[in-house]
Amino acid sequence: MFRPRTLLLVFLLVISLTWLSFSGVWKKAKSGWAFDHPQQYELPAFNFKKMKGKAEEARSFIARKGYNSSICFLIDMSLPSSQNRFYVYDLKRDTIKNSGLVTHGRCNQNWLNGRKYGNTVGCGCTSLGKYKIGYSYNGKFGLAFKLYGLDSTNNKAFDRFVVLHGHDCVPESEVKDEICQSDGCPTVSLNFLQYLKPVITESGKPVLLWIYE
Repeated sequence: MFRPRTLLLVFLLVISLTWLSFSGVWKKAKSGWAFDHPQQYELPAFNFKKMKGKAEEARSFIARKGYNSSICFLIDMSLPSSQNRFYVYDLKRDTIKNSGLVTHGRCNQNWLNGRKYGNTVGCGCTSLGKYKIGYSYNGKFGLAFKLYGLDSTNNKAFDRFVVLHGHDCVPESEVKDEICQSDGCPTVSLNFLQYLKPVITESGKPVLLWIYE
C-alpha cells in the first residue's frame, strides 16, 4: 500500500512532467543541448556521396598544403539557403560534426533568384572555390574571419573583403523559406559562428573552407 505522502509525491511528479512537455521548456533545453553537443547528421545518399568525394579531394589538398588534417568546412551551394548547407566535416572519421545555415551573395541585386557566381571586386556574388581561413577581427558585423581565395575562381576574395562572419538575419535552424542574402560573404548565424570560433582559433594549422556547387 502506498502511503498518502508517497502518492502525493508521485502525483506532483506526473504534473511536473506534463507541464514540462507542454510548456516548451523541455524542447528548448533539448535544442540547446543538441547545439552544444553536436550529433551526427544524416543526408540523402546522393548528397553524402557527393560530400565524401569533396572531402576526399580536400584531404589530398590539405596533405599537400599542411592545413588542419582533422577538420574542414564544406559549403554546398546546390542546396537551398533554407537548409543546412555549411558542414563541419570530420576528416578522420568521415562524418559530419555539425551543420548550419549560410547565405550566398546577391550579386548587387535586391534579391537574387537562383545562383550566380563572380570573382571581380564589387560584384557582390559568392565565389566558388577553396579558401584558407585567416585571422579573426572585429568588423562591421562583429567577429569575423579573413578569407584567402586559393583558386582562380575566388582569388579576389581578400580584395573584395569577403569574410566569414555572423548576422542575426540568419536563423539558428532550418526554415521554410530562403534566408537573407549577402554581398558575397558566407554569413552564418551568430550562435553557429560561436561554435566555429574555437574550431578555427584553437587549430594549430589553417582550416580549409570549400564552397562548391
